[in-house]
Parts: sequence; structure tokens; C-alpha cells
Amino acid sequence: MAGHSKFKNIMHRKGAQDKKRSNLFSKLSREITVAAKMGAPDPDMNPRLRLAVNTAKAQSMPKDNIQRAIDKASAGDDENYEEVRYEGYGPGGVALIVETLTDNRNRTATAVRTAFSKNGGNMGTEGSVQHGFERRGLIEYPASAGDEDTVLMAAMEAGADDIESSKDGHTIWTEADALHQVSGDMEKALGEAENVKLAWKPNITVEMNEKDAGVLLKLVDALDDDDDVQTVWGNYEISDEIMEKLGD
Repeated sequence: MAGHSKFKNIMHRKGAQDKKRSNLFSKLSREITVAAKMGAPDPDMNPRLRLAVNTAKAQSMPKDNIQRAIDKASAGDDENYEEVRYEGYGPGGVALIVETLTDNRNRTATAVRTAFSKNGGNMGTEGSVQHGFERRGLIEYPASAGDEDTVLMAAMEAGADDIESSKDGHTIWTEADALHQVSGDMEKALGEAENVKLAWKPNITVEMNEKDAGVLLKLVDALDDDDDVQTVWGNYEISDEIMEKLGD
């Protein structure tokens, strides 16, 4: 269990994205509906739905929106989404995994391929980059949840594998199949997490220079802007100094 290891940019996020509430809520709603369709409509009985609902709450999604997304699963609508994962490379040889929920594979594949080709990347075949990542459980708490020792103790008692703390907050890693249990135990000790989800954690990261970082962020933004794209994971590290220069 590590307490100081620094890990950033595994999932592209930026302040401006938080302002795109309509797009963000649409993605969250889709995940909630799919989770409810695949299991029970009760979050207490459906771990995936519970994670989706908790993520939506952490993003300040209104309760009415969350309930509508759950209700939609049993409304008998014609929308049938499937999970499709795309893999590829960005500037500097960065590996990217793009998770989508789509009702039209051809549309989504074309959009993802276009985003890669127009922004200095290349879409690869299935499995081309996945070998460089591990499927893990990810729990994030803000710095206000407690000091490093407090969060470390809660994580250890809950059965987490690793914790990384910084001034920005706390990142806790678990085995993928233990995420629901660990997050539940940590919630009892620290309150509701800021983010709880399954993640792709890279085995090795690539430090980006300013030029490649600028192109890479445009690529990831283009992918994020697609309604079908749920999450973009990468094995890149961008220093705070470069991020400030790029105005993120």
C-alpha cells in the first residue's frame, strides 16, 4: 500500500468539461439506464447501478434526472445500447482506451476513427493497447475528506490495494470485483466518494512534452465531445507546468 505515489491523467478531466452539463448528464443518464436494464432497478441490489448513481450524484446530477434514467430502463423503449471499447494511439505513442455506449456501432466507430485521424492519432485493433493496462476499481475522494493517514487507514480497513494522496485529493485502487464492497466500507468511514468506477490503469505512463500534450488534449476533447463516448483512459502524464501553459 503506497501513500505518496503520484498518478495523474489516467482519465481526461478538465474544468471546462464540468461546464458542459447537458452533455455530461446525457452520458451519466445513459450509463444509469444501461445498468438498470442489465440488473435490478434498485441500486442496493445492483452494484453497477449503485456505482452509476453515485457517480451522477458526485457530479451534482438532480435526483429527478437520476430517477428518470432508472425508470427509462423498464419503460419498454426501443433504445438498446451496447458497450463497445476502442483502442488506439495518440501523439508521442500514448495509448488510449475509449469506452462507449452506443446504439449504432457504425456511427460510433466512424466518429472515433475520425477523432483519432484528425488529431494526430491512429485507431488500433481490439487488444492493441489493452495489454498495457489493468482493469481496476477506482475510488476518488477530495482532499477535504481527511488527511493522508485518515484516508489510508480507512482504505486499508476496507481492503483497498493502494492509495495515492496529493494536495488535490486521494485516489484509491481496488481489485475490480471488490470495488462495490470497498467503496461501501469507505463510505461508512469517510462519507460519499467523489468518484467510484471501474478504470483502466496503465502499467507504465508516458511523460508528455508541451507540443504533444497540446495535440493529445485536442484528441481527447474530440472524443469526449461525442455523445456515445463515456470515458477516455490513457497512459500519459502531463506536468502541472505544461497544463498551466496549455490553459487547462
